[in-house]
Amino acid sequence: MKRNYTFIVLGLGGFGAGAAYWLARRAEGEVLGLEQFEIGHTRGSSQDHSRIIRLSYHTPAYVKLAGQAYQAWAALEAEAGEKLILKTGGLDFAPRASAIDMSPYSESMAACRVPFEELDASEIMRRWPQFRLTDDIHGLYQSESGIAPAAKCNATHLRLARAHGATLVERSPVTAIRDLGNEMEVAAGGMVYRCSKLVITAGAWSNHALAHFGLKLPLTITQEQVTYFASPRPADFSPERFPIWIWLDVPCFYGFPAYGEPGPKAAEDVGGEDATPETRTYEANPAALDRVKDFLSRYIPGALGPEIYTRTCLYTIPPDRDFVIDALPGHPNCVIAVDAAHGFKFASLIGKILSELAVDGRSESDLQRFHFDRPILHVEKPPKHFMF
Repeated sequence: MKRNYTFIVLGLGGFGAGAAYWLARRAEGEVLGLEQFEIGHTRGSSQDHSRIIRLSYHTPAYVKLAGQAYQAWAALEAEAGEKLILKTGGLDFAPRASAIDMSPYSESMAACRVPFEELDASEIMRRWPQFRLTDDIHGLYQSESGIAPAAKCNATHLRLARAHGATLVERSPVTAIRDLGNEMEVAAGGMVYRCSKLVITAGAWSNHALAHFGLKLPLTITQEQVTYFASPRPADFSPERFPIWIWLDVPCFYGFPAYGEPGPKAAEDVGGEDATPETRTYEANPAALDRVKDFLSRYIPGALGPEIYTRTCLYTIPPDRDFVIDALPGHPNCVIAVDAAHGFKFASLIGKILSELAVDGRSESDLQRFHFDRPILHVEKPPKHFMF
């Protein structure tokens, strides 16, 4: 087996699969992807049937980035010859006196000339009778929102990476990383590899990888969960009849039409307990599930039914909930991307960005807010801002 590559990608979840694909497009036969577990494992945060994709964001920078994400997915779809992104439309809704102000969302979309509609409670219920809302609730509707099918997207990235000559090796945990100056050395799975550029996309294991460089980020890792419900009226929650939705208040909830399972999916955002990759469990948290059920019973009662199943995952969150996408300080031959628990919609784009940083040393995207050396990442006990 070949031991020397131009590029090595550590971690083949959402970001890593995207990076392997976009790198392989530019350097056929010169990309090695290493995954510590089996490819497609469910220990991290990149699997399951669905993730939300949307243009509705709280800053113009994220709205622009989301627009680029749609373009990256479209490029992947064109090469794959299959449709991945399913547009359902998306509703952000909340009380008018909410803990999360919706005006930055509308203002940011307006600044980026993204069309949207402002809806009151009666109009929301007219369009989607599945909702039961009081008069104090209002919403923003954006028609391009929808579903990014996570497991399918990952598999497509990796299939096409292989088609471009990438070598993907599973069950190869990293035991050592050394910066040799003009190249990087990686020991993994009992093998030693070398490369010109190393790309770290390790998710909840990011600090494990950074420890080899004497670096650490103030990341919060939580165990989260999503639940599929067997609605008594499943046809009401088909993607053609029901949008993805986000409740912009504290606690924050979000959900999907029926996709991948015979019923809708719902969850609380950042509703889980702190965990580590080693201590997390795969057991549902009954209190968190009760909060989701209480929310649905109040606002979307027809979605409730017997639990199909609850699936756990890990969130990995910088204190400001912005990504980290940058070269490592003092190690220009190593670039990293760290999720912020809202990243799958950007997975293909961030893979493309990582390929640009690794090949060109710069990206066409604006990465200013994602730098490794931003001040909040170097405060001993940084304040945490997980809701926006």
